[in-house]
Amino acid sequence: MTLQRPWTGVVLAGGRSSRMGQDKALLPWHGRPLLEQMQALLRQAGAQHVVVSGNRPEYAGIADVHPDLGPLGGLASVIANAADATTLVVVPVDMPLLSAALLGKLLAPSQHRCVAFEDQMLPMCLRLDASVREALTVLMAGAASSRSLRALQHSLQCHRVTVTASERAEFVNCNTPEQWSRLIHENPD
Repeated sequence: MTLQRPWTGVVLAGGRSSRMGQDKALLPWHGRPLLEQMQALLRQAGAQHVVVSGNRPEYAGIADVHPDLGPLGGLASVIANAADATTLVVVPVDMPLLSAALLGKLLAPSQHRCVAFEDQMLPMCLRLDASVREALTVLMAGAASSRSLRALQHSLQCHRVTVTASERAEFVNCNTPEQWSRLIHENPD
């Protein structure tokens, strides 16, 4: 049996929530804000530390060094502020159906620098080494069209983990009031 190295959980919560019309991170999910739900999930999955990407002082959030660069900009800011972190598991704030067991699958293939599920950008696991940091730096300095999680995963030859149909159901995210209403209706407290 191999022991799992310590890892840091990251909740991406810096978006504008423009399609939702209100801050997604603060939407109530089973008695607490969605952001707190995702922090708890990462702790349950075994994160040694959990950080929030986004200008959220009430959650000790890490503000984007370069605003308006989307999730990649948020991730770059977290990495710049988490110098001791060697492994990150990154989740979006708006995927409340994720389970700790599913996140554990990202940590299993430890020889890969980048691991994500098939057909999904998030959640993902990054093992931070010089090549990951360099790829991120190159993308951040490049054209706006190249500043994406997809481009980062492509440059790192991200390993894809297969999922079952029931696991795939955990990837539901909410960007509009209609999607949120449907999710709440299908998953009551």
